[in-house]
Amino acid sequence: MKRQKTDELEHMPIGKLIMRYYWPAFVGVIAHSVYNIIDRIFIGQGVGAEALSGITSVFPIMIIIMAFGMLVGLGGGVKLSLFLGQKKHDKAEKVLGNVLLLIVLISLIGGILGFAIKQPMLELFGATNNTVNYANDYLNIILYGIIFQTLGFSLNNLIRAEGNARIAMISMLIAAGTNIPLDWLFIMKFGWGVKGAAWATIISMAILSTWVLIHFTSKRAVVKLKLRQIRLDPFIIKSIVAIGMAPFFMQIANSFVQGLYNTQLIKYGGDIAVGAFGIVMSVVILIIMSIVALNMASQPIIGYNYGARNIPRVRQTMRYGMVAATVLAFISWGIVETFPSAIISLFNNENKELQRIGVQGLRIFSMMLPIVGFQVVVSNYFQSVGKAKVAAFLSLLRQVLVLTPLLFILPDMFGIKGIWMASPIADTIAALISGLIMIREWRKNLAPEKSSVISDNSVVIPQKAND
Repeated sequence: MKRQKTDELEHMPIGKLIMRYYWPAFVGVIAHSVYNIIDRIFIGQGVGAEALSGITSVFPIMIIIMAFGMLVGLGGGVKLSLFLGQKKHDKAEKVLGNVLLLIVLISLIGGILGFAIKQPMLELFGATNNTVNYANDYLNIILYGIIFQTLGFSLNNLIRAEGNARIAMISMLIAAGTNIPLDWLFIMKFGWGVKGAAWATIISMAILSTWVLIHFTSKRAVVKLKLRQIRLDPFIIKSIVAIGMAPFFMQIANSFVQGLYNTQLIKYGGDIAVGAFGIVMSVVILIIMSIVALNMASQPIIGYNYGARNIPRVRQTMRYGMVAATVLAFISWGIVETFPSAIISLFNNENKELQRIGVQGLRIFSMMLPIVGFQVVVSNYFQSVGKAKVAAFLSLLRQVLVLTPLLFILPDMFGIKGIWMASPIADTIAALISGLIMIREWRKNLAPEKSSVISDNSVVIPQKAND
Protein backbone atom coordinates (compact mmCIF):
# COMPACT_ATOMS: atom_id res chain seq x y z
CA MET A 1 0.00 0.00 0.00
CA LYS A 2 2.75 2.45 1.01
CA ARG A 3 4.87 1.55 -2.04
CA GLN A 4 1.86 1.90 -4.34
CA LYS A 5 1.08 5.43 -3.12
CA THR A 6 4.63 6.69 -3.49
CA ASP A 7 5.06 4.96 -6.88
CA GLU A 8 2.03 6.74 -8.34
CA LEU A 9 3.26 10.10 -7.05
CA GLU A 10 6.58 9.44 -8.77
CA HIS A 11 5.57 7.74 -12.04
CA MET A 12 1.85 8.02 -12.92
CA PRO A 13 1.06 10.49 -15.78
CA ILE A 14 0.39 13.89 -14.22
CA GLY A 15 -3.00 14.48 -15.86
CA LYS A 16 -4.31 11.12 -14.70
CA LEU A 17 -2.80 11.58 -11.22
CA ILE A 18 -4.31 15.04 -10.73
CA MET A 19 -7.75 13.78 -11.73
CA ARG A 20 -7.37 10.78 -9.41
CA TYR A 21 -6.64 13.14 -6.51
CA TYR A 22 -8.90 15.99 -7.61
CA TRP A 23 -12.27 14.28 -7.56
CA PRO A 24 -11.96 12.96 -4.00
CA ALA A 25 -10.67 16.38 -2.88
CA PHE A 26 -13.46 18.15 -4.79
CA VAL A 27 -16.20 15.98 -3.34
CA GLY A 28 -14.71 16.43 0.13
CA VAL A 29 -14.40 20.23 0.08
CA ILE A 30 -17.73 20.72 -1.67
CA ALA A 31 -19.39 18.51 0.93
CA HIS A 32 -17.77 20.65 3.63
CA SER A 33 -18.77 23.91 1.92
CA VAL A 34 -22.29 22.71 1.18
CA TYR A 35 -23.01 21.75 4.76
CA ASN A 36 -21.80 25.21 5.87
CA ILE A 37 -24.13 26.74 3.30
CA ILE A 38 -27.00 24.53 4.40
CA ASP A 39 -26.30 25.72 7.97
CA ARG A 40 -27.03 29.25 6.80
CA ILE A 41 -30.02 28.19 4.70
CA PHE A 42 -31.65 26.49 7.70
CA ILE A 43 -30.90 29.51 9.90
CA GLY A 44 -32.12 31.99 7.28
CA GLN A 45 -35.32 30.05 6.54
CA GLY A 46 -35.95 28.62 10.02
CA VAL A 47 -34.88 31.49 12.31
CA GLY A 48 -34.67 34.66 10.22
CA ALA A 49 -32.49 37.35 8.63
CA GLU A 50 -31.26 38.79 11.96
CA ALA A 51 -30.06 35.35 13.09
CA LEU A 52 -28.19 35.10 9.79
CA SER A 53 -26.55 38.45 10.53
CA GLY A 54 -25.69 37.28 14.05
CA ILE A 55 -23.79 34.18 12.97
CA THR A 56 -22.11 36.20 10.20
CA SER A 57 -20.41 38.18 12.99
CA VAL A 58 -19.14 34.85 14.37
CA PHE A 59 -17.56 33.85 11.00
CA PRO A 60 -14.33 35.84 11.61
CA ILE A 61 -13.80 34.07 14.95
CA MET A 62 -14.38 30.67 13.36
CA ILE A 63 -11.89 31.63 10.64
CA ILE A 64 -9.31 32.33 13.37
CA ILE A 65 -9.96 28.85 14.81
CA MET A 66 -9.55 27.38 11.33
CA ALA A 67 -6.33 29.39 10.88
CA PHE A 68 -4.67 27.42 13.68
CA GLY A 69 -5.92 24.19 12.12
CA MET A 70 -4.33 25.27 8.84
CA LEU A 71 -1.09 26.32 10.53
CA VAL A 72 -0.62 22.79 11.87
CA GLY A 73 -2.52 20.71 9.30
CA LEU A 74 -1.27 22.26 6.06
CA GLY A 75 2.23 22.84 7.41
CA GLY A 76 2.37 19.25 8.63
CA GLY A 77 0.92 17.94 5.36
CA VAL A 78 3.59 19.63 3.23
CA LYS A 79 6.37 18.46 5.53
CA LEU A 80 4.99 14.91 5.51
CA SER A 81 4.84 14.84 1.69
CA LEU A 82 8.41 16.05 1.37
CA PHE A 83 9.73 13.49 3.86
CA LEU A 84 7.94 10.73 1.94
CA GLY A 85 9.53 12.01 -1.28
CA GLN A 86 12.91 11.87 0.42
CA LYS A 87 12.16 8.28 1.59
CA LYS A 88 12.32 9.33 5.25
CA HIS A 89 9.32 7.43 6.58
CA ASP A 90 10.34 7.65 10.22
CA LYS A 91 10.48 11.45 9.94
CA ALA A 92 6.99 11.45 8.38
CA GLU A 93 5.70 9.54 11.42
CA LYS A 94 7.28 12.15 13.68
CA VAL A 95 5.42 14.85 11.77
CA LEU A 96 2.11 13.09 12.46
CA GLY A 97 2.86 12.76 16.19
CA ASN A 98 3.87 16.40 16.48
CA VAL A 99 0.79 17.59 14.59
CA LEU A 100 -1.47 15.72 17.02
CA LEU A 101 0.25 17.21 20.07
CA LEU A 102 0.19 20.73 18.65
CA ILE A 103 -3.54 20.49 17.90
CA VAL A 104 -4.33 19.47 21.48
CA LEU A 105 -2.21 22.29 22.97
CA ILE A 106 -3.56 24.95 20.60
CA SER A 107 -7.17 23.86 21.19
CA LEU A 108 -6.85 24.06 24.98
CA ILE A 109 -5.27 27.51 24.88
CA GLY A 110 -7.65 28.71 22.15
CA GLY A 111 -10.76 27.60 24.06
CA ILE A 112 -9.73 29.36 27.27
CA LEU A 113 -8.69 32.53 25.44
CA GLY A 114 -11.83 32.46 23.29
CA PHE A 115 -14.18 32.60 26.28
CA ALA A 116 -12.07 35.35 27.86
CA ILE A 117 -12.28 37.74 24.90
CA LYS A 118 -15.38 36.63 22.99
CA GLN A 119 -17.53 39.66 23.86
CA PRO A 120 -15.13 42.33 22.59
CA MET A 121 -14.37 40.13 19.58
CA LEU A 122 -18.05 39.90 18.64
CA GLU A 123 -18.41 43.67 18.96
CA LEU A 124 -15.28 44.16 16.85
CA PHE A 125 -16.62 41.84 14.15
CA GLY A 126 -20.00 43.52 13.78
CA ALA A 127 -22.45 42.07 16.33
CA THR A 128 -25.08 44.69 17.27
CA ASN A 129 -27.75 44.89 19.97
CA ASN A 130 -30.16 43.20 17.57
CA THR A 131 -27.87 40.29 16.69
CA VAL A 132 -25.45 39.75 19.60
CA ASN A 133 -27.65 37.19 21.39
CA TYR A 134 -27.72 34.99 18.28
CA ALA A 135 -23.95 35.36 17.96
CA ASN A 136 -23.35 34.44 21.62
CA ASP A 137 -25.62 31.38 21.48
CA TYR A 138 -23.74 30.06 18.47
CA LEU A 139 -20.19 30.90 19.56
CA ASN A 140 -20.43 29.47 23.09
CA ILE A 141 -21.09 25.97 21.74
CA ILE A 142 -18.41 26.29 19.04
CA LEU A 143 -15.80 27.19 21.68
CA TYR A 144 -16.70 24.18 23.82
CA GLY A 145 -15.98 21.95 20.83
CA ILE A 146 -12.92 23.78 19.50
CA ILE A 147 -10.68 20.71 19.65
CA PHE A 148 -12.97 18.84 17.26
CA GLN A 149 -12.95 21.80 14.86
CA THR A 150 -9.15 21.74 14.60
CA LEU A 151 -8.39 18.04 15.03
CA GLY A 152 -10.58 16.65 12.25
CA PHE A 153 -9.57 19.30 9.72
CA SER A 154 -5.83 19.16 10.47
CA LEU A 155 -5.40 15.40 10.44
CA ASN A 156 -7.52 15.03 7.32
CA ASN A 157 -4.93 17.20 5.52
CA LEU A 158 -2.28 14.66 6.50
CA ILE A 159 -4.41 11.83 5.12
CA ARG A 160 -4.47 13.64 1.79
CA ALA A 161 -0.75 14.46 1.98
CA GLU A 162 0.18 10.79 2.38
CA GLY A 163 -1.64 10.05 -0.91
CA ASN A 164 -4.95 8.74 0.51
CA ALA A 165 -7.16 11.26 -1.30
CA ARG A 166 -10.16 8.91 -1.41
CA ILE A 167 -10.15 8.41 2.36
CA ALA A 168 -9.81 12.18 2.90
CA MET A 169 -12.91 12.59 0.69
CA ILE A 170 -14.84 10.00 2.72
CA SER A 171 -13.89 11.94 5.86
CA MET A 172 -15.60 15.09 4.60
CA LEU A 173 -18.63 13.15 3.38
CA ILE A 174 -19.00 11.66 6.85
CA ALA A 175 -18.90 15.14 8.41
CA ALA A 176 -21.38 16.58 5.89
CA GLY A 177 -23.61 13.51 6.05
CA THR A 178 -23.89 13.97 9.80
CA ASN A 179 -24.21 17.75 9.92
CA ILE A 180 -26.96 18.26 7.35
CA PRO A 181 -29.59 15.94 8.88
CA LEU A 182 -28.69 17.21 12.37
CA ASP A 183 -29.26 20.79 11.15
CA TRP A 184 -32.73 19.85 9.98
CA LEU A 185 -33.48 17.94 13.19
CA PHE A 186 -32.19 20.55 15.65
CA ILE A 187 -33.37 23.72 13.84
CA MET A 188 -36.51 22.79 11.92
CA LYS A 189 -37.85 19.94 14.09
CA PHE A 190 -36.69 20.74 17.64
CA GLY A 191 -36.69 24.54 17.19
CA TRP A 192 -33.27 25.05 18.82
CA GLY A 193 -32.42 27.97 16.49
CA VAL A 194 -28.76 28.94 16.13
CA LYS A 195 -27.83 26.69 19.07
CA GLY A 196 -29.07 23.75 17.01
CA ALA A 197 -26.80 24.74 14.12
CA ALA A 198 -23.80 24.98 16.46
CA TRP A 199 -24.50 21.59 18.06
CA ALA A 200 -24.87 20.00 14.61
CA THR A 201 -21.45 21.41 13.64
CA ILE A 202 -19.67 20.21 16.79
CA ILE A 203 -21.18 16.71 16.71
CA SER A 204 -20.23 16.25 13.05
CA MET A 205 -16.67 17.48 13.76
CA ALA A 206 -16.37 15.08 16.72
CA ILE A 207 -17.32 12.18 14.45
CA LEU A 208 -14.81 13.37 11.83
CA SER A 209 -12.06 13.56 14.48
CA THR A 210 -12.76 10.01 15.63
CA TRP A 211 -12.69 8.76 12.03
CA VAL A 212 -9.31 10.31 11.18
CA LEU A 213 -7.70 9.06 14.39
CA ILE A 214 -8.91 5.54 13.62
CA HIS A 215 -7.47 5.85 10.10
CA PHE A 216 -3.95 6.57 11.33
CA THR A 217 -3.97 3.42 13.45
CA SER A 218 -5.35 1.23 10.64
CA LYS A 219 -3.74 -0.77 7.82
CA ARG A 220 -4.95 1.84 5.29
CA ALA A 221 -2.55 4.47 6.63
CA VAL A 222 0.70 5.11 4.78
CA VAL A 223 2.01 6.93 7.87
CA LYS A 224 1.04 5.29 11.17
CA LEU A 225 0.30 7.05 14.46
CA LYS A 226 2.76 5.56 16.96
CA LEU A 227 2.98 6.40 20.65
CA ARG A 228 6.77 6.73 20.57
CA GLN A 229 6.46 9.45 17.92
CA ILE A 230 3.95 11.56 19.90
CA ARG A 231 6.55 13.81 21.48
CA LEU A 232 7.48 17.37 20.65
CA ASP A 233 10.41 17.68 18.26
CA PRO A 234 11.63 21.32 18.06
CA PHE A 235 13.05 20.95 14.55
CA ILE A 236 9.87 19.44 13.10
CA ILE A 237 7.66 21.94 14.92
CA LYS A 238 9.75 24.79 13.53
CA SER A 239 9.39 23.38 10.00
CA ILE A 240 5.62 22.82 10.35
CA VAL A 241 5.09 26.36 11.65
CA ALA A 242 7.36 27.91 8.99
CA ILE A 243 5.42 26.21 6.18
CA GLY A 244 2.00 26.69 7.78
CA MET A 245 2.54 30.39 8.44
CA ALA A 246 1.40 31.39 4.93
CA PRO A 247 -2.12 29.89 5.15
CA PHE A 248 -2.25 30.89 8.84
CA PHE A 249 -1.58 34.56 8.11
CA MET A 250 -3.96 34.40 5.16
CA GLN A 251 -6.76 33.12 7.40
CA ILE A 252 -6.03 35.61 10.20
CA ALA A 253 -6.04 38.41 7.66
CA ASN A 254 -9.23 36.99 6.16
CA SER A 255 -10.84 37.01 9.61
CA PHE A 256 -10.13 40.67 10.24
CA VAL A 257 -11.06 41.64 6.69
CA GLN A 258 -14.42 39.91 7.14
CA GLY A 259 -14.83 41.77 10.42
CA LEU A 260 -14.06 45.01 8.60
CA TYR A 261 -16.62 44.09 5.94
CA ASN A 262 -19.20 43.56 8.70
CA THR A 263 -18.56 46.89 10.43
CA GLN A 264 -18.52 48.83 7.15
CA LEU A 265 -21.73 47.14 6.02
CA ILE A 266 -23.44 48.02 9.30
CA LYS A 267 -22.36 51.63 8.80
CA TYR A 268 -23.55 51.87 5.20
CA GLY A 269 -26.35 49.26 5.04
CA GLY A 270 -27.35 48.02 8.52
CA ASP A 271 -27.80 44.52 9.97
CA ILE A 272 -29.52 43.18 6.84
CA ALA A 273 -26.46 44.08 4.74
CA VAL A 274 -24.33 41.94 7.08
CA GLY A 275 -26.70 39.02 6.53
CA ALA A 276 -26.42 39.56 2.76
CA PHE A 277 -22.64 39.50 3.06
CA GLY A 278 -22.87 36.16 4.89
CA ILE A 279 -24.79 34.75 1.92
CA VAL A 280 -22.38 36.21 -0.64
CA MET A 281 -19.38 34.77 1.22
CA SER A 282 -21.01 31.35 1.47
CA VAL A 283 -21.44 31.26 -2.31
CA VAL A 284 -17.98 32.62 -3.12
CA ILE A 285 -16.30 30.25 -0.66
CA LEU A 286 -18.06 27.33 -2.37
CA ILE A 287 -16.49 28.45 -5.67
CA ILE A 288 -13.05 29.09 -4.20
CA MET A 289 -13.08 25.69 -2.48
CA SER A 290 -13.66 23.95 -5.81
CA ILE A 291 -10.40 25.58 -6.92
CA VAL A 292 -8.70 24.82 -3.61
CA ALA A 293 -9.50 21.15 -4.33
CA LEU A 294 -7.02 21.46 -7.22
CA ASN A 295 -4.43 22.62 -4.71
CA MET A 296 -5.25 19.66 -2.48
CA ALA A 297 -4.80 17.35 -5.47
CA SER A 298 -1.54 18.92 -6.59
CA GLN A 299 0.09 19.55 -3.19
CA PRO A 300 1.26 15.96 -2.54
CA ILE A 301 2.40 15.67 -6.18
CA ILE A 302 4.37 18.93 -6.06
CA GLY A 303 5.71 18.28 -2.55
CA TYR A 304 6.79 14.69 -3.23
CA ASN A 305 8.45 15.42 -6.58
CA TYR A 306 10.09 18.64 -5.38
CA GLY A 307 11.51 16.64 -2.48
CA ALA A 308 12.68 13.97 -4.96
CA ARG A 309 14.18 16.70 -7.26
CA ASN A 310 11.88 15.63 -10.13
CA ILE A 311 11.27 19.15 -11.46
CA PRO A 312 9.66 18.20 -14.82
CA ARG A 313 6.75 16.64 -12.91
CA VAL A 314 6.44 19.74 -10.72
CA ARG A 315 6.36 21.94 -13.84
CA GLN A 316 3.75 19.78 -15.53
CA THR A 317 1.57 19.74 -12.41
CA MET A 318 1.63 23.53 -12.29
CA ARG A 319 0.55 23.80 -15.94
CA TYR A 320 -2.42 21.50 -15.41
CA GLY A 321 -3.38 23.31 -12.22
CA MET A 322 -3.33 26.83 -13.65
CA VAL A 323 -5.39 25.91 -16.73
CA ALA A 324 -7.95 23.87 -14.76
CA ALA A 325 -8.32 26.57 -12.07
CA THR A 326 -8.98 29.26 -14.67
CA VAL A 327 -11.62 27.14 -16.42
CA LEU A 328 -13.37 26.37 -13.11
CA ALA A 329 -13.35 30.03 -12.07
CA PHE A 330 -14.76 31.18 -15.42
CA ILE A 331 -17.64 28.65 -15.36
CA SER A 332 -18.50 29.59 -11.76
CA TRP A 333 -18.48 33.29 -12.62
CA GLY A 334 -20.94 32.64 -15.47
CA ILE A 335 -23.37 30.84 -13.14
CA VAL A 336 -23.22 33.54 -10.45
CA GLU A 337 -23.70 36.41 -12.89
CA THR A 338 -26.64 34.65 -14.59
CA PHE A 339 -28.63 33.49 -11.53
CA PRO A 340 -27.86 35.85 -8.59
CA SER A 341 -31.50 36.27 -7.49
CA ALA A 342 -32.19 32.54 -7.40
CA ILE A 343 -29.01 31.97 -5.37
CA ILE A 344 -29.89 34.60 -2.74
CA SER A 345 -33.47 33.27 -2.50
CA LEU A 346 -32.17 29.87 -1.38
CA PHE A 347 -31.15 31.43 1.93
CA ASN A 348 -34.16 33.67 2.55
CA ASN A 349 -37.00 34.43 0.12
CA GLU A 350 -39.10 36.67 2.39
CA ASN A 351 -36.93 39.69 3.18
CA LYS A 352 -36.93 41.92 0.06
CA GLU A 353 -34.15 44.18 1.37
CA LEU A 354 -31.92 41.16 1.92
CA GLN A 355 -32.68 40.06 -1.65
CA ARG A 356 -31.88 43.48 -3.15
CA ILE A 357 -28.59 43.98 -1.30
CA GLY A 358 -27.57 40.36 -1.78
CA VAL A 359 -28.06 40.35 -5.57
CA GLN A 360 -26.12 43.59 -6.01
CA GLY A 361 -23.35 42.36 -3.70
CA LEU A 362 -23.00 38.94 -5.31
CA ARG A 363 -22.73 40.36 -8.84
CA ILE A 364 -20.12 42.99 -7.98
CA PHE A 365 -18.14 40.93 -5.45
CA SER A 366 -17.61 38.05 -7.89
CA MET A 367 -16.92 40.22 -10.95
CA MET A 368 -13.25 39.18 -11.29
CA LEU A 369 -13.61 35.51 -10.37
CA PRO A 370 -12.09 34.29 -13.68
CA ILE A 371 -8.62 35.49 -12.61
CA VAL A 372 -8.80 34.24 -9.02
CA GLY A 373 -8.09 30.61 -9.94
CA PHE A 374 -4.60 31.39 -11.24
CA GLN A 375 -3.71 33.31 -8.09
CA VAL A 376 -4.86 30.49 -5.79
CA VAL A 377 -2.73 27.91 -7.66
CA VAL A 378 0.38 30.11 -7.64
CA SER A 379 0.14 30.74 -3.89
CA ASN A 380 -0.28 27.00 -3.31
CA TYR A 381 2.89 26.23 -5.30
CA PHE A 382 5.11 28.34 -3.05
CA GLN A 383 3.52 26.78 0.03
CA SER A 384 3.92 23.24 -1.36
CA VAL A 385 7.66 23.65 -1.99
CA GLY A 386 8.22 25.32 1.38
CA LYS A 387 9.00 28.88 0.22
CA ALA A 388 7.27 30.23 3.25
CA LYS A 389 8.16 33.91 2.85
CA VAL A 390 6.88 34.15 -0.72
CA ALA A 391 3.75 32.16 0.13
CA ALA A 392 3.08 34.40 3.14
CA PHE A 393 3.53 37.55 1.05
CA LEU A 394 1.12 36.33 -1.64
CA SER A 395 -1.38 35.30 1.02
CA LEU A 396 -1.29 38.68 2.72
CA LEU A 397 -1.04 40.70 -0.50
CA ARG A 398 -4.73 40.66 -1.38
CA GLN A 399 -6.21 40.74 2.10
CA VAL A 400 -3.96 43.19 3.94
CA LEU A 401 -1.96 45.25 1.48
CA VAL A 402 -4.69 45.84 -1.11
CA LEU A 403 -8.18 44.99 0.14
CA THR A 404 -8.03 46.60 3.60
CA PRO A 405 -7.21 50.12 2.36
CA LEU A 406 -9.88 49.82 -0.34
CA LEU A 407 -12.51 48.98 2.27
CA PHE A 408 -11.80 52.31 3.97
CA ILE A 409 -11.49 54.40 0.80
CA LEU A 410 -14.22 53.16 -1.59
CA PRO A 411 -17.30 53.30 0.73
CA ASP A 412 -16.71 57.02 1.30
CA MET A 413 -16.84 57.48 -2.47
CA PHE A 414 -19.56 54.99 -3.53
CA GLY A 415 -21.41 53.95 -0.35
CA ILE A 416 -22.32 50.27 0.04
CA LYS A 417 -21.51 49.68 -3.63
CA GLY A 418 -17.91 50.68 -2.85
CA ILE A 419 -17.72 47.91 -0.22
CA TRP A 420 -18.62 45.32 -2.83
CA MET A 421 -16.24 46.88 -5.41
CA ALA A 422 -13.20 46.45 -3.13
CA SER A 423 -12.96 42.70 -3.75
CA PRO A 424 -12.73 42.60 -7.58
CA ILE A 425 -10.22 45.47 -7.58
CA ALA A 426 -8.06 43.65 -5.02
CA ASP A 427 -8.34 40.43 -7.06
CA THR A 428 -7.03 42.18 -10.16
CA ILE A 429 -4.02 43.78 -8.44
CA ALA A 430 -3.11 40.59 -6.54
CA ALA A 431 -3.35 38.43 -9.68
CA LEU A 432 -1.01 40.74 -11.62
CA ILE A 433 1.64 40.69 -8.89
CA SER A 434 1.28 36.91 -8.39
CA GLY A 435 1.78 36.43 -12.13
CA LEU A 436 5.00 38.44 -12.15
CA ILE A 437 6.40 36.47 -9.19
CA MET A 438 5.47 33.15 -10.81
CA ILE A 439 7.17 34.12 -14.10
CA ARG A 440 10.36 34.82 -12.17
CA GLU A 441 10.11 31.50 -10.28
CA TRP A 442 9.46 29.58 -13.51
CA ARG A 443 12.58 31.01 -15.16
CA LYS A 444 14.73 30.50 -12.07
CA ASN A 445 13.70 27.06 -10.78
CA LEU A 446 11.16 25.42 -13.10
CA ALA A 447 12.74 25.97 -16.53
CA PRO A 448 13.79 22.72 -18.32
CA GLU A 449 17.50 23.40 -17.77
CA LYS A 450 16.84 23.55 -14.00
CA SER A 451 15.50 20.00 -13.82
CA SER A 452 18.35 18.60 -11.76
CA VAL A 453 19.20 21.66 -9.65
CA ILE A 454 17.01 23.65 -7.31
CA SER A 455 18.59 26.99 -6.48
CA ASP A 456 16.53 28.11 -3.50
CA ASN A 457 16.82 28.33 0.26
CA SER A 458 13.54 26.56 0.95
CA VAL A 459 12.96 25.58 4.57
CA VAL A 460 11.63 22.15 3.72
CA ILE A 461 14.46 20.60 1.75
CA PRO A 462 17.12 20.74 4.45
CA GLN A 463 20.50 19.22 3.81
CA LYS A 464 21.36 18.20 7.35
CA ALA A 465 21.00 14.65 8.52
CA ASN A 466 18.80 15.53 11.47
CA ASP A 467 15.92 16.97 9.41
